[in-house]
Amino acid sequence: MRTLLRGGEERALRAVPVMVPLLLALALTLQIIVHARQTPPEARAETLEHAPAANVLRAASFGESIVAAQLSLLYLQAFDNQPGISIPFSALDYNRVMSWLQIALQLDPQSGYPLMMASQLYGQVNDEPRQRLMCEFVHARFLEAPDQRWRWLAHCAIMAKHRLRDQPLALRYATDITRYAGAASGWARQMRIFILEDMGELGSAKVLLGGLLATGEVTDPSELHFLTERLKTLESGEKSSGTTKN
Repeated sequence: MRTLLRGGEERALRAVPVMVPLLLALALTLQIIVHARQTPPEARAETLEHAPAANVLRAASFGESIVAAQLSLLYLQAFDNQPGISIPFSALDYNRVMSWLQIALQLDPQSGYPLMMASQLYGQVNDEPRQRLMCEFVHARFLEAPDQRWRWLAHCAIMAKHRLRDQPLALRYATDITRYAGAASGWARQMRIFILEDMGELGSAKVLLGGLLATGEVTDPSELHFLTERLKTLESGEKSSGTTKN
């Protein structure tokens, strides 16, 4: 049986015209040559369009606003990773990036993901104007819902202090967290005190710290202890400075 099959296979191969395998070999060789001469895809930013209106995205998602918001963010995240290329954030139009982040927030106001992307993804590009643009975007959105969005503004305050080296901007963000976000954690409320210290405004820092203790806003025992010790340190430092001047 095996002999018959083997013989049948040999007869089948012999029946194939000689030109067929030659043509196949030639086609394969041409394919290899063409592929080798192709230039690699160039990392080029295609035009990122402005985000469409919320009602358009909502209709495309059959009335599901949260789904529409998630799809908008997925599209934006995938834009810099187009097939075969990787586009640096610095090549993107940040005004259009903000339009997509804004529309996602409009569709799903409870989500913190758009602000996380603004502060910790697009805000990390090594480009100061773009960093500032993202921080101002986060600040504007923070003012719309301070108790829900203070965390992202706190991140921008840290970025302004350490990366942008802009102490007044960091202080403005930190002050707005204390002023408007009653639900903010203690470390966020204390942030402006440390910024003032770094700016050399020890007197103002001491007043703010004393105010936190006097108003009864801080109720956590460990936080109260920390702030009290910090106030003592500032007061002793102020006295030492006065003694040195004398």
